[in-house]
Amino acid sequence: MTDLSRRERQIMDILYQRGKSSAMEVREAMPDPPSYSAVRAMLRILEEKGHVKHQAEGLKYVYLPTVAREKAKRSAVKHLMETFFKDSPEQVMAALLDVSSTRLTREELERMAEMIERAKEEGK
Repeated sequence: MTDLSRRERQIMDILYQRGKSSAMEVREAMPDPPSYSAVRAMLRILEEKGHVKHQAEGLKYVYLPTVAREKAKRSAVKHLMETFFKDSPEQVMAALLDVSSTRLTREELERMAEMIERAKEEGK
């Protein structure tokens, strides 16, 4: 999704958070929203690009992402890692721990350590 404008990314974020939304619901969720017709135009463009599809619900269209949330998450993390962390999972983890170290609970840290141990076992 690197070919998206700032507003298109905002719309995609809203759709991923909500699962599906009408153009009006998208507009209401946007910071400093453009006009309703501009939102509809952006949704049409996102549909042409293949990022969203629409379905009729009653008298309105609702829009939903075409890529599953899990796949989009993996793609976003991969892009983040390649762009900012020289393709290094270690650097990503270090940045996460540095930023959120005061907010991570002991249970969260233990689950992360378990994931690392499982990855070590699978890598043997």
